[in-house]
Amino acid sequence: MEYISVTQFAEKYGISERTARNYCASGKIEGAFLTGKTWSIPADAVLPQRGTTKKKVSPLLAALREQKASKLKGGIYHRTQIDLTYNSNHIEGSRLTHDQTRYIFETNTIGITDETVNVDDIVETVNHFRCIDYIIDHAEDKLTENLVKQLHLMLKTGTSDSRKDWFAVGDYKLLPNEVGGQETCPPNEVHRQIKALLSGYTVIKQKSFEDILDFHVLFEQIHPFQDGNGRVGRLLMFKECLANGIVPFIITDDLKMFYYRGLREWGHISGYLTDTCLTAQDQYKLLLDYFKITYQ
Repeated sequence: MEYISVTQFAEKYGISERTARNYCASGKIEGAFLTGKTWSIPADAVLPQRGTTKKKVSPLLAALREQKASKLKGGIYHRTQIDLTYNSNHIEGSRLTHDQTRYIFETNTIGITDETVNVDDIVETVNHFRCIDYIIDHAEDKLTENLVKQLHLMLKTGTSDSRKDWFAVGDYKLLPNEVGGQETCPPNEVHRQIKALLSGYTVIKQKSFEDILDFHVLFEQIHPFQDGNGRVGRLLMFKECLANGIVPFIITDDLKMFYYRGLREWGHISGYLTDTCLTAQDQYKLLLDYFKITYQ
């Protein structure tokens, strides 16, 4: 089969090269494949029709997919993997530093350290990288119980928790738990409550920033898993922002206590969480500006 370049395809159909690359990265051009950093497109490939596509892929999602596929270092995909993994794990008690997280991603080592390193912190860091890949690949998929459980399975596989009889990896909790001194959903009610939450959320055609935050709060209040609820919940928020053309965000250490307060006060003073997440979004926008990725 004969193949043409992105430039040739763009000239053929009168579109920008960026649009052509986005089509390739989002899988809209059948048979296109990536060699290194270059897309090869079948010479007889047709221009995707807007009427047959579900949603326009945002420039950010297209860039994440393209850089993930090409294993590009130093771009927005690389930075997102390290920052999101480090901060989300750190919130949950991981003692790995940002540099150690970066070393694991870049070199599969933790670098030089004089301190004892918890094996679970390393395993969950590697697993979290895989979870981010998963939400990039499945960003536009409908939220389902299977998708939520798959993230938990990927996050906790190979950890010491996975060897405990009472810990259900990739499934809902077997024992009651609490978060921040607050009671959560009883184990025998989790399936029903998560199903109801997903049903109410997925009927919203175009999710807003507030819809995504509301889903996150309700998910954390249910606390469906024995452990890993915060990280799975933040991954789902990131995914849903990507799916709905909303700039995603990363809750950093300096925002952690404001984030916790926002979760507690949601529905009473919802602005606490909204303002915290908007601040985090502004920080991520600075990265997008640096990497010349457009957004609305």
